Amino acid sequence: MELHFTGIIIAVSTFLIIGLCHPLVIKQEYYSGTKYWWTYLLVGIVCIAVAFVAPNWFESERVGIAVSAILGVTGASFLWGIGELFAQKKRVQKGWFPMNPKRRHEYEDLDNDETLCPVCKNAPKHLSSYKH
Repeated sequence: MELHFTGIIIAVSTFLIIGLCHPLVIKQEYYSGTKYWWTYLLVGIVCIAVAFVAPNWFESERVGIAVSAILGVTGASFLWGIGELFAQKKRVQKGWFPMNPKRRHEYEDLDNDETLCPVCKNAPKHLSSYKH
């Protein structure tokens, strides 16, 4: 019986990538705010683009697939991080995370009822339009 570790390697890598991106977003928002959101976009697009061709660089198909999957997860995590960066700013405004005192002027007043979802800016009005 031959054991295959590709799935486990991808799963552990996914866990670590997501685990590293979360504090990265928090630190990024604390020190520089949302002005460098485009770096997340750039890294995400590059990782996903490289994921398409990475399997061709390896002699072993398993290694190529694992590297491609890990790059894809990294790219998707960085793209997801863009939304999280802007949501983190709202979390700071709500007082859930510490505010950088040097950047206090960048935060506008936030209504306590405002949602963190960038799609549902008027959540109560939006949700009331659905009939059960």
